[in-house]
Amino acid sequence: MSDSATPGADGASVDADDGDGDDGGPAQVSSPDYHSENHTAAQTCGWTANAVRGEGKCYKNIFYGIESHRCIQMTPVVKCNERCVFCWRDHQGHAYEMDDVAWDDPEAVVDASIRLQKKLLSGFGGNDEVPREVFEQAMEPRHVAISLDGEPTLYPYLPELIEAFHDRDITTFLVSNGTRPEVLRECDPTQLYVSVDAPERHTFDQVVGAMEDDAWERLLETMEVLAEKDETRTVLRTTLVGGENMHHPDWYAGFYQQADPDFIELKAYMHVGHSQGRLDRSAMPDHEDVVQFAEQVGEHMPEFDELKQVPASRVALLAKTGDTWVPKLKKGSEFWERDPVVGD
Repeated sequence: MSDSATPGADGASVDADDGDGDDGGPAQVSSPDYHSENHTAAQTCGWTANAVRGEGKCYKNIFYGIESHRCIQMTPVVKCNERCVFCWRDHQGHAYEMDDVAWDDPEAVVDASIRLQKKLLSGFGGNDEVPREVFEQAMEPRHVAISLDGEPTLYPYLPELIEAFHDRDITTFLVSNGTRPEVLRECDPTQLYVSVDAPERHTFDQVVGAMEDDAWERLLETMEVLAEKDETRTVLRTTLVGGENMHHPDWYAGFYQQADPDFIELKAYMHVGHSQGRLDRSAMPDHEDVVQFAEQVGEHMPEFDELKQVPASRVALLAKTGDTWVPKLKKGSEFWERDPVVGD
């Protein structure tokens, strides 16, 4: 699973290589869309490329303060245990048998992620339209979105990977489908997203297509795990698909409340990639539809009285406060004072 990598949805993605392992070892990533080293894969988000060129930033900048041109989009495992109807990827490439995977340790994954990011963005260094200062900043990433593809909790050292990124002074946004609550209990990223793409079991079975019989029960347990998180910022994320899961906003509200989240994101399904073979274009909601549904959910969650929106990404945010930025990402913070490029 992923959020911002969708080609053609929130900005054009950058072409990558053939996915072979750069070190000559056995490649665990076969997708031609990614740069990879063993089971670590990265891809330039369209908004990262846009930000380097000065053509706009991801909604995560507007909502949370992420500097788009300094954000790595990666995954430690491309395999996935769900077959979401709205996913733009080819489900045939997502078989999640892990017996043959030679897992790299967390430090190796961090090193690979940074190398891949620099490789992906290196071409911008020769672009006269890209300010040299911006390019130099992009070569020193400060954020990572563990969200490119697959289900990251299938990587056996995910909690340690998050700590390894933090040790490099890189913030972490982790996106999960919630099927491994025992892993998420041990994970403390800067911000933890969990996908909630149905308000009840029937819709879940139709839309998510989980490969494990107890996926719904595990998602319910994950809501309890999130409710116990005191220091980690938590976000529930729903991809809205017209004719599939845009119903019963009151049920969604009831489900969301189990997790006591900090934020709720509702984002339109985008009719791109392999999802075009599963859904009609009419399943892609307009931004106005997303906002209207968010308002309907908000009617049942009065504590979430702030609604933010980014029309370009067809996304709405429900929050309890208007100040939604990650505190350490605010200008003048110690985080930026320690920055290797722009720090004092």
